[in-house]
Amino acid sequence: MENIKKDEAQDQKHDELAESLNDLFSSVTTMIKSELQGTNNNLELLEKMNVRVAEEYKGFGDLASGLRVFVEQLKCKSGSFNEYVEQIDAIEKQVTEFEAVVSMLDKYVALLESKVQSLYQTKNPSS
Repeated sequence: MENIKKDEAQDQKHDELAESLNDLFSSVTTMIKSELQGTNNNLELLEKMNVRVAEEYKGFGDLASGLRVFVEQLKCKSGSFNEYVEQIDAIEKQVTEFEAVVSMLDKYVALLESKVQSLYQTKNPSS
């Protein structure tokens, strides 16, 4: 009878150990599944972020391409303005030369005017 009680006690301890191990393995399995789910969620979020960033960079690429075309058009337009800029520079140079001539003529006219006044005063001393 004593053997039976010992066997029952050992079976009961064995069952408790088996149940404890089963609980431990279940808990470890749940923990690992949670960790893997967390990692999976992080990867899904990262994938969504990558897609969003790729879309935004595509938009930047389109914008840069449009700007490149715009700059090329501006270069073409500015090239056609170079001829007009050269003409304006030539006109400015001519105006500067004319101003110098007008200044010289003004001085000459002033000199002539003073000579005429002095001659007029010598012929008409009474005035």
